[in-house]
Formats: sequence, structure tokens, C-alpha cells
Amino acid sequence: MHPMIDRIGGEAGVQALVTQFYDLIETLPQGAAIMAMHQRGHGLAHARSAQFEFLCGFFGGRRYHSERNGAVSLREIHAHVDIRAQDAEDWLGVMDQAMTDTHVGQPMQTDIMATFRRAAHMLVNVA
Repeated sequence: MHPMIDRIGGEAGVQALVTQFYDLIETLPQGAAIMAMHQRGHGLAHARSAQFEFLCGFFGGRRYHSERNGAVSLREIHAHVDIRAQDAEDWLGVMDQAMTDTHVGQPMQTDIMATFRRAAHMLVNVA
């Protein structure tokens, strides 16, 4: 069995997914709150880069994010941001669309989204 990163097209596939995700965040109504969160923080350019680095490792490739930042949990990464359940659902909807748009393919997309769903709802910190 090949690592997931290979099955989604290597680092180029991860970059395409992240690019599409943030392009959708910037244009879809459900991306507005997420875009505002990033603009209050380090900005979208930083978010695009950080998500690429994180997802490479998450998908079984090089762990750029860990190399740069050490071992940091998703909760720590997002602790400075108020995240509502609706924000998690919006993020998931946009990511699901980005995976469809970049041809991640089934059943892998379903498996990835199940993991993302658990992670996204774990980050909710505001009622």
C-alpha cells in the first residue's frame, strides 16, 4: 500500500488541493468566516503555506510543519482562534468541494473527510 500522499499525486497533488481550497475560501459564501479568521491572524498566504506543510505530513509525506515548528497539536495551532461548530462545518464543506475539484477520488475522499470531520469538530472551542 502506497502512502496516501502518493495516491493523491504527491506534493503537487497536495499543493493543488490547498490552492483550490483557499481559492474557494476566498470566493464561496461559506468561506467568509474562515477567511476573516485568517485575515485577523497571519493572513491567507501564511495559511496556504502552513496547510500545505501540515497536509504533506498528514498524508504520509515529508513532515515540513513538524520540521519547522516541532511537534504541535492541531488544538495548539488553532487555540488563538474562536471556532464555532458552523465554522467547522463550513471548513469541511469547502474542503470536500476542493477534493472533488482536484479529483482526489472515492473512496479515499470519504476516508479523508471522516478524519477531517473528527479533527474539525475537536477544534470547536466556542458555543
